[in-house]
Order: sequence, then structure tokens, then C-alpha cells
Amino acid sequence: MQWLAQREHSRVELRRKLLPHAVAEDELAAASGAASAEPAPAARVEAVLDWLEAHGCLSLERFVESRVHARSARFGNLRIRHELKQHQVALPPEAAHALKESELQRARAVRERKFAQVPATATERARQARFLAGRGFSPDVIARALRTTVHADDEADGADSSLG
Repeated sequence: MQWLAQREHSRVELRRKLLPHAVAEDELAAASGAASAEPAPAARVEAVLDWLEAHGCLSLERFVESRVHARSARFGNLRIRHELKQHQVALPPEAAHALKESELQRARAVRERKFAQVPATATERARQARFLAGRGFSPDVIARALRTTVHADDEADGADSSLG
């Protein structure tokens, strides 16, 4: 319960954390000579996970929502999908659509936090593109983010000069 109080966990993640404790409990009982009529450690862990889900303590939807919320400001769709896949969870269509719609803005924001200036040379452009790729942004979004950044700055300069 302490792990769930700290943050949302997937069923796979919680199983991975609980199984060593159940195995150690069995080994301790076997070492003390007590014959155990209890089911295997994996079965006990599954029963606990089922109970947690039935009582609303463990929720797949809450896990996906919290993971997407925590990662979306720093990572691209590819990275978020990969992390969810590691937890054996699929991204719901509505969340996937929302992430897709905001990916370009998120890529720009991540790039601007890391780099003070727009890429002036091919080397700098490649460096920034590698950084964004490492964060899980798609090649198309990376190209648009680097290209759009230059155009957005040009448009902002033009808009400022037209005001004065």
C-alpha cells in the first residue's frame, strides 16, 4: 500500500516488486521447518493484485493518465508509448490523439529549454535533432520543430517591427 500511496503503479510493476517478498516469505517458512499449505508465491501475488484492483487501489486508467502527464512535458510520443509498452499497457486512443496534437509544441518547448538559440549551422541542427530524437520525438516532428522554430522567430520579428 505504501508504494501505491507514493504514485500509481502498473500491475506488471507491482507484481515485479511484490514477488521477491513473497518468495522470501516462502523461503523463510521453509527454513524454519514449517510446512506451508499456502499457494505458490506467484499465485498469492496475483490474488493480492486482484484484490487491489477490485477495491480501486490499483487502476490501469489512473496509471496511464499519471504516466502520460508526468512524461509529456519532457518526452515525445515514441518514448511515452515505449514506457507504457514496458508495463504491458496500451495508450488509449483519446490519449494518443491528445499527445499527437501537442507533440510539435512539446518538442519546441523541450528544445527551447535545452538550447538558448535556434540552430544556425548544420552541426548545431544535427545536435539539436539528436537531442530531440533521444527524448522520443518522431523524425517528422523534429524536422518541423527545428524548421518551425526558425520561421516562428522570423515571424515574431516581423510582427514586432509592424507594431512599431
